Amino acid sequence: MERQIMLFLVAALLLLGVLVGTAAHLPVPVTIIAAVAISCWLLVFFIRERRHRTDKSEGVSR
Repeated sequence: MERQIMLFLVAALLLLGVLVGTAAHLPVPVTIIAAVAISCWLLVFFIRERRHRTDKSEGVSR
């Protein structure tokens, strides 16, 4: 499971790097939209991981 999470993070960072690299060649509105989309994607990932770890820790204490 941890390996999948790491691969997901590597893919997210790779995508972010590609978009940031091309940001110099894109119009500002397109760059902002891409940045917001990536931020939302990472926020959803963070919330899912936090819930997963919270649920896992509650199960251990019982």
